[in-house]
Amino acid sequence: MSIEDKDLPIEDIELPEEGQNETEDDAVVEMVPGKFDKLLGENSRKFKLSGMFKDWFLDYSSYVILYRAVPHIVDGMKPVQRRVLHAMWRIDDGRYTKVANIVGQAMQYHPHGDQSILGALVQLGQKNYLIDCQGNWGNILTGDSNAAPRYIEARLTKFAKEVVFNPKTTNWMTSYDGRNQEPVELPIKFPLLLAQGAEGIAVGLASKILPHNFNELIDASVAYLQGKDFELYPDFPTGGYADCTKYMKGQRGGVVKVRAKIEKIDKNTLSINEIPFGKTTHIIIDSILKAKEKGKIKIKKIDDLTTDKANILIHLPNDVSPDKTIDALYAFTDCEVSISPNTCVIVDHKPQFLSVDDVLKYSTDHTRSLLG
Repeated sequence: MSIEDKDLPIEDIELPEEGQNETEDDAVVEMVPGKFDKLLGENSRKFKLSGMFKDWFLDYSSYVILYRAVPHIVDGMKPVQRRVLHAMWRIDDGRYTKVANIVGQAMQYHPHGDQSILGALVQLGQKNYLIDCQGNWGNILTGDSNAAPRYIEARLTKFAKEVVFNPKTTNWMTSYDGRNQEPVELPIKFPLLLAQGAEGIAVGLASKILPHNFNELIDASVAYLQGKDFELYPDFPTGGYADCTKYMKGQRGGVVKVRAKIEKIDKNTLSINEIPFGKTTHIIIDSILKAKEKGKIKIKKIDDLTTDKANILIHLPNDVSPDKTIDALYAFTDCEVSISPNTCVIVDHKPQFLSVDDVLKYSTDHTRSLLG
């Protein structure tokens, strides 16, 4: 049974006849007489779990891959992100709107609850491309969460209005309850997937696309249109040093090593003012304290002075070398991490593993077709 067949009524599901293709490993369920008798008729007494598991697991995994966790190559969006942006566009009047109201509007299109919508909205807002935020939206550096949705507001940025929406070039479909129309994909005229990055875990596969520099993406698109070569490397909003020699264009098997930026303030004080992507100052401080407990590092105390920029002060004893401490921080704490990219996107209703070059070329060609 494919994903298109998941809504078949129970009476239309073919069940094996008694004794047909049975093996010792087949799990057989004896049905208790009751209301299922009317639904299953003559087959109500016995059927195999093995076929049910295979079909239902395939349905579930296909649904998670195609409609929940993996971004689409056309607009770089997961369904929940696309629905949030569509809801914001529908109610946009140029003014800020309470996030609680936006979440409620998006629930007309997204059937999986308000928390998943809120999480997707906050993540989009923290990336500073499509959503203009007002209030406490959390901090990607410290990992502090956002304020309650009734206290924070949002509106679409000018960039989003210009690049993301166009009803004339949008394909539409009916929402889950049949009351509204929602976009199949958004007609985005920019390689937004590579600019924002994306991460999702599905059944049997995962997607991890690292963010890239906005200007470098434009330059690469121009170079591609001119028939010239180009190279793309990740650019992290949290800063740090990156070794991209094994990036492999974002394909499976590639690795990017990222280090925090550590400076000597004086002989007894170190400052961490840029951190590895995917880590927070709280996580880094915890890793330093654990390394201290194991005897890997000697420190007196740590102060976290992070605001809109990372600032962790590490105070050292008088007899400890700051240079050796820096080496130990990279060796034994989360001041150095390895990130494994995996550019998995939905193409023609199937997950495909591509390179970031492939994604940029597709996006550039798609933009040209929209403008043409």
